[in-house]
Amino acid sequence: MKAFVTGGTGFLGVNLIRQLDDLGWGVTAICRPGSDTSLLADVPVDWRTGLMTNKDDIEVCMDNDIDVVFHIAGDTNLWTKNNETQYELNVTATQYVVDAALKRNVKRFIHTSSISAYGFHSGVINESSESLAMTSNVNYLKTKYLGEQVVKQAALKQNLPAVILNPCAIMGRFDKHNWSQLFTMINDDALPGVPSGEGSYCHVDEVAKAHIAAVTKGQVGHNYILAGVDHRFLDVVNRISVLLNKPKQSSTIAPWLLKLVGRLSYWGSLVTGKEPSMTPEKALMVTKRVVASSDKAVSELGYNNTVQLDVMLKDTYEWLKSENRL
Repeated sequence: MKAFVTGGTGFLGVNLIRQLDDLGWGVTAICRPGSDTSLLADVPVDWRTGLMTNKDDIEVCMDNDIDVVFHIAGDTNLWTKNNETQYELNVTATQYVVDAALKRNVKRFIHTSSISAYGFHSGVINESSESLAMTSNVNYLKTKYLGEQVVKQAALKQNLPAVILNPCAIMGRFDKHNWSQLFTMINDDALPGVPSGEGSYCHVDEVAKAHIAAVTKGQVGHNYILAGVDHRFLDVVNRISVLLNKPKQSSTIAPWLLKLVGRLSYWGSLVTGKEPSMTPEKALMVTKRVVASSDKAVSELGYNNTVQLDVMLKDTYEWLKSENRL
């Protein structure tokens, strides 16, 4: 089998490509000029240089004999100044990848979306939940939902054999930018406080396995939520603090206060032109309860949603230590 991967240098992409290589797949991946591919230096990836937002680059980089496209690339930015760029990558570029895949009659198109595409819900999210993303004030939620719609329309009207995966909060090794930032902040005593949010956490190894399982087991046009264990953000912070031999936190920041900080920081960024550490969008995201059910993925894809938080955090911690990032 031959795969074409977008977002191959990212957290999930690195883990997926390693699993594909272990299974004997041939992997072609597109990356930006100057991208750091060192985490896959020992894997025979056929790297193609191009921009996701350039339709011609996608056309040139995707070979005609590709069996499966894994479209993982996405922009997770939470600052309004970058909204236009985010739309281009999460929506427009998705259309480019879909168009290229249709021309090549790929056997499967695996689209990595996010639980964020469902928007904010008061209860547990599942695949039948209505998306409230477009009613939110967060561009990331909106663009992930719109990117899904591009894929779903192609599946419905153009017979694209697409399967959509919606991971929750992913943790594990090779994480350079996501939860690793929280480890660094706690290690440097730079965490100003703990948000009050709650989420579902999943292990990157299992998320990558689910992507591969979706090739043969996923139903075309269907969503599969990849959730896991549910924890408050306070619990996550304190378990990381234990790993780092740092004091535990006893309380969280009031949501209204964090949102106020985000709003004031935003107005300050209009003067400085620099992205603030806390934006209104970030404040909203980390104060919400976003929990989901992955029963469908467990039943149909054989997804493992039982990996405990301590295991995920330990894997992340040990990799960061091995890379001298802590």
